[in-house]
Amino acid sequence: MGIRLEMTQQQQLSQKMIQSAKILQMSSLELENYLKETAVENPVVDIEEPSVPDDDADEMERRLEWLVSSDAQNKSYYSDDRSADDRQDMWNVKDNRGEDLLTYLESQLMAQRLPENEHRAAEYIINMIDSRGYFTEPLESVAHACGTDLQTAQDMLALVQSFDPAGVGARNLGECLLLQMDRLQIEDKNARAIAADYLELAARNHLPEIAKKLKISIDDVTRALEEIRSLNPKPGNSFSSRDNLTYIVPDISVVSQGGSLQILLNDSTYPRVTINDYYLHMIKSTQDKETKDYIGDKVRQAQWVMQCISQRNKTLMNVARVIVERQTAFFEKGPGNLLPLKLADVADRIGVHESTVSRAVKDKYIQCVWGVFPMHYFFLGALKSGGDQAQATSDRAKTLIREIIAQEDHKKPYSDRVLAEKLTEKGVKISRRTVAKYRENMGIGDASRRKAYH
Repeated sequence: MGIRLEMTQQQQLSQKMIQSAKILQMSSLELENYLKETAVENPVVDIEEPSVPDDDADEMERRLEWLVSSDAQNKSYYSDDRSADDRQDMWNVKDNRGEDLLTYLESQLMAQRLPENEHRAAEYIINMIDSRGYFTEPLESVAHACGTDLQTAQDMLALVQSFDPAGVGARNLGECLLLQMDRLQIEDKNARAIAADYLELAARNHLPEIAKKLKISIDDVTRALEEIRSLNPKPGNSFSSRDNLTYIVPDISVVSQGGSLQILLNDSTYPRVTINDYYLHMIKSTQDKETKDYIGDKVRQAQWVMQCISQRNKTLMNVARVIVERQTAFFEKGPGNLLPLKLADVADRIGVHESTVSRAVKDKYIQCVWGVFPMHYFFLGALKSGGDQAQATSDRAKTLIREIIAQEDHKKPYSDRVLAEKLTEKGVKISRRTVAKYRENMGIGDASRRKAYH
């Protein structure tokens, strides 16, 4: 043991660097909330909410005028044979597209005149229906929770099942399909029998076994399944979720102009930060040292936030440029044309650390003609096959699998082993297990489920 002096170097992140890293990895919504909180905490910060330019507003107004003038329903609205009251009623129609399933069912329940105990049981059942439209609670628990008998619980479930959408309140898929058949007056006994007892065999595409059990032909089974496929297995999916929806706002837009790809930064989704002129004037005019120090500190904090946002946007644009340069084939031809790209490759190109690129693409989205994609979607490793496949990716392999399956003989579909051989012929060598994994990820069934019997 002893006492000695030693010089060492340690890497430490200042509070400013930590703040800069946090702002870099914020999504547009997170950045908007952060800036609003900063404006509350820092009195010198002013935020200007993004606004629609007058030119865009004028263009939108012209489009709406064109729609009104060309729409047949609006033309009939302006005809002379309608009363003023009828015209006003047309504008008072409520748009239910954003209504959730719970609210829609409760509105139908309100139209029923029920005793208190029955209304309580029906309302309990409605509240137990999940987002798919299914009721999975035991009826005994309904009777116990509502202080009623089992028969009343069964009657109220039948009442809820009579509500729109058809099939709501079903306890399983078979009951859901049968309820819809009742509503649509579908009397196909084969379709009803399959929905009631043989859905598992139908899911595995075991049509001969179903035909044998029902003593009908495979053609009859096929027609019955077509009837079943016309029904909705999840009647609640057409309604908005009870939870708050999260909307994706693209941070980068890639558009084609004059034969080249242009990259546009969408910085209109969060407010613009400025420093209040009053405090800038006060810091120059006041003689009080404490006030001057306080305001000066707050101004420096605001300036650093503005600098971090500017650096965030610059880094985001630099990353987007490298992505577009590398994945030009994707932006021109669409999915299935991605090339291998790693975070380290982008980091080397723009002269930053790999972790900086990782933060920059976190929760960020790119919009192009093919849709909206998360930025990490464009980062793929090459398939481990070497040779001529150095540019092959899982995206390319999935596209080829989809194309091969689309061209196969549906009476004799390819097995995963044959699919792997076909891919090898096309220059993508992967194992049978990898083919099965990619196929399942795309929601494509195996050979037995893809087989067609006529």
